[in-house]
Amino acid sequence: MSAAMDTESTYSGYSHYSGHSKKAHRQGSRDRHKSPRSKDGSRSEKSVTIQTPPAEPLLGNDASRAEEGQDDNWGETTTAITGTSEHSISQEDIARISKDLEDSIGLDCKRYLGLTVAAVLGLLVFLTPIAFILLPQILWREDLEPCGTVCEGLFISVAFKLLILLIGTWALFFRQPKADLPRVFVFRALLLVLIFLFVFSYWLFYGVRILDSKDTNYQGIVQYAVSLVDALLFIHYLAIVLLELRQLQPTFTVKVVRSTDGESRYYSLGHLSIQRAALVVLENYYRDFTVYNPALLTASKSRAAKHMAGLKVYNVDGPGNNASGQSRAMIAAAARRRDSSHNELYYEEADHERRVKKRRARLVVAVEEAFTHIKRLQAEEQQKAPGEMMDPREAAQAIFPSMARALQKYLRTTRQQQYHSMESILQHLSFCITNNMTPKAFLERYLNPGPTLQYDRDRWFSKQWTLISEEAVTSGLQDGVVFVLKCLDFSLVVNVKKIPFIKLSEEFIDPKSHKFVLRLQSETSV
Repeated sequence: MSAAMDTESTYSGYSHYSGHSKKAHRQGSRDRHKSPRSKDGSRSEKSVTIQTPPAEPLLGNDASRAEEGQDDNWGETTTAITGTSEHSISQEDIARISKDLEDSIGLDCKRYLGLTVAAVLGLLVFLTPIAFILLPQILWREDLEPCGTVCEGLFISVAFKLLILLIGTWALFFRQPKADLPRVFVFRALLLVLIFLFVFSYWLFYGVRILDSKDTNYQGIVQYAVSLVDALLFIHYLAIVLLELRQLQPTFTVKVVRSTDGESRYYSLGHLSIQRAALVVLENYYRDFTVYNPALLTASKSRAAKHMAGLKVYNVDGPGNNASGQSRAMIAAAARRRDSSHNELYYEEADHERRVKKRRARLVVAVEEAFTHIKRLQAEEQQKAPGEMMDPREAAQAIFPSMARALQKYLRTTRQQQYHSMESILQHLSFCITNNMTPKAFLERYLNPGPTLQYDRDRWFSKQWTLISEEAVTSGLQDGVVFVLKCLDFSLVVNVKKIPFIKLSEEFIDPKSHKFVLRLQSETSV
C-alpha cells in the first residue's frame, strides 16, 4: 500500500508515465485526469512541477502526453507560465547572476564616465567663444577700441554658428546608447581628443597674446572667436563623415549562423570595427531570426541518444566459455537497429506533421467561430444603452474560453507554450478586437514562429552577449574574419567575406539588327 501511495505521488508531482508496466500507465492517466479536482494547494504545486524543464528522455514524450489527456483548465496546462517554469535557481545560477550584476555595475560606471567626459568637454567648447568675447569687456573695458558695425555683425554670426553647432552636436552625439560595447569607439575617442587639443591650443594662444598683453583691438578678438567657431563646425563635419557616412557603402558580406539549429542570414556591412559589426548583427538578429526554442531540439537529442546507445554484451559464464557467436549476433542486431533509424525518423516526422495540421485546422475553425460570435455581440450591444457596452478586454474574455482548448493543444504540439501566457494572449486578442482585425490576423502570431522582438523580454533566451574574436574588437572588418557572439544557451557564428571587385563592360546592340526571316519548308503545315 505504501508502494502504491508512492507511485501515486510520483505521478501527480511530475505528470508523466514511466512505461514499466501497463498498470502504471493506467494509474498515471487516472492521476492526470483527477488532478483538476484536487485541492488548490496540490494544484499549484502540480503546475510548478510540470513547468520545470525535465530531463531529456521525458521531452521526447511531450507530444504523446498531449495526445492522451489534457486538462480543460488553461491555468493547469503548460501555457500558464509559473515562476519556476523557466528560471530554476541553483548555486551556479546565483554565482552567474552576481557576476552579471558586477559586470553591469562596471558597464554603468564606464558609460556614465564617458558621458560625463563628453558633456564636460562639450560645455567647454560652447563656453570658450563666449568667454573670448566677454573677458576683454570685463577685465579692461576702458582700454578697448570701440566696436563698429563690422564687429557687431560678427556677434550675430557667432550666435547663429553656435546655435547650428549646438543642434548638430545634439543630433550626432547626445543620443540614447543602444548597447554597451566592450571597448571604446576609436573614432569617437579620436574626435574628443582632437577637440580637446584644439580648444586647449586656442586657449593657450589667447592667454599669451591677448590676456597678457591686454590687446585693445576688440574687433580682432571677436574675429579670433569667430575663427574658433568655424573650426569647430569643420570638426563637426569631419565627425559626420567618420561616424556616419563612412560605413554606409557596403564593403563586406557577413553570414550569421545560429549554432543550435543552423538558421542563417546574410547581411551587407560597410567599414566597421568588429564590435560595431557585432552590434549591427545583434540588432538584425532580434528582427530577422525566429525566436530560439530549445524544446524543438530535445526530441532530436533524445532520439540520437536512443539510437547511439546500442546493445551491451556481457559474458556471464566467465572468460573460459566461448560465446563469440552470440556476441556477434547481438552486435549485428544492434547495427541493423541503427540502420533502420531513418525509417523511424521519417514516420515520426510524418506523424508530427499530420498532428500539427489537424490541430491547426481545429484552431482556425475555433477562432473563426469565436470572432463571428463577438461580431454578433457587437451588433446586439449597439442597440443597448451606452453604459452597457462591452470594452475590448471584456469582449476578449468572453470569447477566449471557446478557443482556449484548441489554442492550448496547438501550442503544446508545436512546443510554443512557453512563449505565450494566457495574459499575453488576452492582450493580443483585445488588441485585434480594438483594431477590427480578422481571425487570420489574430492567428498570425501563433501559426508561424515570429522574431524575438515579437515576444516579451522575459521570454528571451538571449539578453547578454559575449563577443569572442581572435582579432582585436576595435580593429576593422577584413576578409576571412570569424567572430562568435555567445549567450547562455547558444551562439551566433559570424563569417566575414569581402564583396568582390566587379568589372562591368558594355556592349552596344544596334536596334536595326533585330530582323528575322521565316524559313518555310514544303512538309510544314504553314
